[in-house]
Amino acid sequence: MLHICLVESGLELVPKEISKHPLIRRYAKKRGKKPSKVLLDISFHYHAMKNLKDFNKRGRPDIVHFCLLEALGSPLNKMALLRIYVHTYDGKVVFIDPSTRIPKNYIRFVGLMEQLLDKGKVPPNSSSPLLWIREMSVKDLIGHVKPGTVILLDEKGKKMSVHELAKKFPIGDNPLILIGGFQRGNISQEIREQADYIVSIFKETLETWIVISRILCAYEHIYTA
Repeated sequence: MLHICLVESGLELVPKEISKHPLIRRYAKKRGKKPSKVLLDISFHYHAMKNLKDFNKRGRPDIVHFCLLEALGSPLNKMALLRIYVHTYDGKVVFIDPSTRIPKNYIRFVGLMEQLLDKGKVPPNSSSPLLWIREMSVKDLIGHVKPGTVILLDEKGKKMSVHELAKKFPIGDNPLILIGGFQRGNISQEIREQADYIVSIFKETLETWIVISRILCAYEHIYTA
């Protein structure tokens, strides 16, 4: 099994410190929701959130959307060889049933994530939810998954092609690959310390969903041919 976790992802509800900002209140009213129940999105909330700590790493649910569509629709997932998790900036982990069909429409995806972050699972009253969330650090997730190897992808890591990566850390080793789920900034030292290896697959910074697609293709080429 290949495990992938988007770490410190910009997926969170509007934090308390800006929930009374006029921009947030107008946005929430238009959506027919309480300010604390809407998803933080830098495209709509930039002026309200620009003074938040690490604001460049926050308010990017679209990155999570792209990555989940890519991963859950992949041949590797359809062959039951993949598990993907979303670790959020505010210290939660989203678990996802591999059979989940994430909405392709972004507006529907936002509604789904708002329900998940508010209720803790989707569907809310199901004993077998498709998505559920736990207060959990990356270290806690590693203890839960028990991977053979933990690999962090970072532009400052050891240079290695995606095919070299897939061969060095085979699916049989139950590897966990950590990828930053945010727009700009550095992965925290706390998370870096959890990695057995830090690897760079390209000489320049790549978008998160491009990294996901390259990793999936490399593993599919080797293990599903």
